[in-house]
Amino acid sequence: MTANKRPAIIIFAACVIKLVKVGNIKLGEFPLLLAPMEDVSDPPFRAVCKANGADLMYTEFISSEGLIRNAAKSRKKLDIFEYERPIGVQLFGSDIESMREAARIATLASPDLIDINYGCPVKAVACRGAGAALLQDIPKMVAMTKAVIDSTHLPVTVKTRLGWDESTKNIEEVAERLQDIGISALSIHGRTRVQLYKGDADWTFIGKVKNNPRIQIPIFGNGDMDSPEKAVDLKNRYGVDGVMIGRASIGNPWIFREVKHFMKHGQHLEGPTVHERVAACKQHLLEAVKWKNPVVGILEMRRHYSNYFKGFPYFKETRMKLVMSEDLQEILQILDNIEMGIFEMESV
Repeated sequence: MTANKRPAIIIFAACVIKLVKVGNIKLGEFPLLLAPMEDVSDPPFRAVCKANGADLMYTEFISSEGLIRNAAKSRKKLDIFEYERPIGVQLFGSDIESMREAARIATLASPDLIDINYGCPVKAVACRGAGAALLQDIPKMVAMTKAVIDSTHLPVTVKTRLGWDESTKNIEEVAERLQDIGISALSIHGRTRVQLYKGDADWTFIGKVKNNPRIQIPIFGNGDMDSPEKAVDLKNRYGVDGVMIGRASIGNPWIFREVKHFMKHGQHLEGPTVHERVAACKQHLLEAVKWKNPVVGILEMRRHYSNYFKGFPYFKETRMKLVMSEDLQEILQILDNIEMGIFEMESV
């Protein structure tokens, strides 16, 4: 009787689906994360990505110094909305005590988690001892992370890079030491700080971290994740628990639903229709106007039009009308015209 039951037990075990959890946050089988991007992943942009399937999102990164000094820009970035959940607040800084206090302040905004940025490569951040600069001082990184963990009841996660440069790819040590002090998940961008965003992301080190038997927390991969096929390949090849999508989502929030459809059915979902492109652009615009104000919302939306309508014929003149207009109703009418196939024809 025991022998007859054994195959059934094996089959059942093979069908068990592993659900990814960050602390007590359930994210599903293979979550898709929206990467925190400065001047991009604000609430209006996040609303569009959430509507298209993003499983976990983050605020733009927030300066710890700005937060503790009550700077308006930093405080504004703490705005989160119920429909965005789960959502994390991402902090960066170079001073341990400032990060401790910033985490306490961020916790009061009631996000679902706190994320620490140890990956930003830009000079204004890294050359001031924050972001990716901490990859050059692992003891300080560990101490800073522990201070943040001790100052909040929320799960604390980290986003970082492979190392400072080619000769110091220390991500395996970083992963072990940060796990040992209690982080709940780690997101790794597959480049060094020196690389910035040049060259191809190297996922082999991300795979090494994920397949390290000591590592028990979720490992999310980031870098050049720009297609459904790549998501499947990265999952199968490196075993990551999920992927973080950044630049590929700009003007293309549908990438989240396309990846999910491909992973479930093995087939490509048809691309967004003109109606869907216009609807997403309108949603983004209206959320920007509501969250900021009509003047700032309209101004900041101008950089997004080309992304939403990339490849459209005769779009140059229509785009010029969109970016020149300061009237919300006029902009909405131009977007309606795009849906109806009415473009400002270029002279030939």
